[in-house]
Amino acid sequence: MRAARLMSLVLLLQARGGMTAAELSRELEVSERTVHRDVLALSGAGIPVYADRGRGGGYRLLEGYRTRLTGLDRAEAQALFLSGVPQALREMGLGEVAATARLKASAALPPGSRDAHESAAQRFHLDAPGWFARGKPSPEALVPLARAVWGDHPVTALYRGARRTLEPYGLVLKAGVWYLATRSAIYRVDRFAEVEIHSERRFDRDRGFDLAAFWDERAADFARSLLTTRVTVRLSQEGLRALPVLADPAAVDEALASAGEPDGQGLVTVSLPVESLEVAYHQILRFGPEAEVIDPPGLRERVADATARLCRLYGMPAQETAPHGTGP
Repeated sequence: MRAARLMSLVLLLQARGGMTAAELSRELEVSERTVHRDVLALSGAGIPVYADRGRGGGYRLLEGYRTRLTGLDRAEAQALFLSGVPQALREMGLGEVAATARLKASAALPPGSRDAHESAAQRFHLDAPGWFARGKPSPEALVPLARAVWGDHPVTALYRGARRTLEPYGLVLKAGVWYLATRSAIYRVDRFAEVEIHSERRFDRDRGFDLAAFWDERAADFARSLLTTRVTVRLSQEGLRALPVLADPAAVDEALASAGEPDGQGLVTVSLPVESLEVAYHQILRFGPEAEVIDPPGLRERVADATARLCRLYGMPAQETAPHGTGP
C-alpha cells in the first residue's frame, strides 16, 4: 500500500510540477504528517524531491527528473478505459488502480497537456443511477465477480438458493443495478449470496462475444416478456404525444403500430401492451383526460370510479370533467 502511495506522490509531482503538503494530503487521502514522512522516504531512496520554502512553496522534483514508472500494466490500462464511470470503478474495487493509471497517463503527456484529465472531468460527468434512487451499498458479491470477470475465472455461486457454476463474461451497470452476464444468461449481482472464485482455472472466452450487443438483446427481450396484457385505449392528440413518456418504452412502438386513423373528433384508438391491469390502471390515470379506456370493461369501470372520486374531492360535478370529445 505504501509503495503504491509513494509512486503516486512522485507521479503527482511529475505531472503538476509542484504541490503543497495540503494538496498532496487531499489527493492521496492521508495526513500532511504522512506526506512529510513519505517525502523523506523518497529522498532517502534517491528520488530528487525537495521543498520550496515560504509562501507558495511546496514539494517539487528536481528539474529534468523523469520517473520511468509511467508504463501501464494490464489492470491499470483496463481501469483507464473505464475511468468515465468512477463510482462503478470504486464499487468493483478498482478505484486505486484507476487513480494510478490516470497519474501515469498524465505523467507521460507533454507539460501542456497534463491537465487533460482535470479539464475533461470539469466538462463531462456520468451519473449512472436513475433519478430518486436511494443510495445503497454495492453488493458484496460485486468485487469477487469483478475479479473473476477480469481474469476469466469460473465461479461457483449461490444464486437465489441454488448453487451454480458460472463462466462470468461481463458486468453491466443499469440504472444503479449491477448485472452479471454469462455466455447465455443474465443474473442480478445483488441476488448472489456466496461467490467462490476458481482462480487456478480459466475458461475459454468466446472471442466473438459482444457484451453490449448481448445486453441490448436480452434487455429488450426481458422488457417485452413483461408485457403480457393488452388494453384498448382511445387517445387525444395530446395523449399520443404523451405516450412515449407515460407508457413502458417497450410498449410504445407496438401501440403506435396498432393505431387507426383519427376519428371525427381527432381521437385515435390503440392497443397498448401492459405488464398487468394493475399497472395499466396507474398508467392510464397519468394521462388524465387525454386517454379513455375502451376495453377491458373492468379497467374502464375502475378508471371511471377514480374519476368520480376526483370530482368529489374537488367538489365538481362529474359531467363537467369529461374530456373533450370522449365518452361512450
